[in-house]
Amino acid sequence: MEKRRLGKTELMTSIVTFGGASLGAVSQKEADKAIDLAIEHGVNHFDVAPAYEEAELRIGSWIRRHKECRSLITLGGKTTKRKKKESREEFHRSLERLEIDYFDLYQLHGVHALNELDTVTGPGGVVEGILEAREKGLTRYIGISGHQLSTHIEALNRFDFDTIMFPLNFILYANPKYYRHYESFRKLAKEKDVGLLVIKTIAKRPWGDKIQSQSPTGQIYETGYEPFDEQEETDNCLRFVLSQDVTTAVTASDVRLVPKLLDAAERFKPLSDAEQKALTSKENLFFLVAPTIFGWY
Repeated sequence: MEKRRLGKTELMTSIVTFGGASLGAVSQKEADKAIDLAIEHGVNHFDVAPAYEEAELRIGSWIRRHKECRSLITLGGKTTKRKKKESREEFHRSLERLEIDYFDLYQLHGVHALNELDTVTGPGGVVEGILEAREKGLTRYIGISGHQLSTHIEALNRFDFDTIMFPLNFILYANPKYYRHYESFRKLAKEKDVGLLVIKTIAKRPWGDKIQSQSPTGQIYETGYEPFDEQEETDNCLRFVLSQDVTTAVTASDVRLVPKLLDAAERFKPLSDAEQKALTSKENLFFLVAPTIFGWY
């Protein structure tokens, strides 16, 4: 699997990152099978968070039995805590559950609104705590995740984050309002040499009773959206995202969707400008998802 430089961290990251959210509600046997498959395909970046139910324990158990792999993978953790004091206990609990001594990357999880950004970067905010952890060698790099690109732009103007995790797919890209924010964000991230991790790569549209009943496969996934789940669709989704100025795409939060993304990554080749234009055309979007997508995000 192709690897790309994760911004100024200089880490070389697989173009697909294993999303620990997919392991939250599965057995250890299922988790081991998914992690082993990812490793076999060349994945070397794993993302996890306390918010993902039992995911830390699942990955921790795998690491305990494969200690030789710890130095070969980038392990990113997250916190939804907003203040320094309350985050300290969670940070160390995550280290214990994952059975590791340090994080390669520790991220502020789901910072969407500017008032949240004010809190995390202000006096006594969680950023202070993560900086202390970095000084002690407990994390190498610091990142942030969230859905609002305008908030990420402000975040980069306030703090020297190493990575940012954000949503991107060809449907969002076709939304003029989202595209304007993305272009400003992309330019600033490039200027500051920030590693970019993408979520919602295969997102099709929001769930809803009507949409579920009309889903072509009839399958309901453990995702916050209806995903594209056919292999050709998955290939196109991943090819589009990785043809933008990003580092890696995080797998969706349902373990059943992981194999198709891994297969797509093995065959990855950038989309041409013409192919990108065709994929984001109004005619194609209407055919695939109907006009409701323009109200998304």
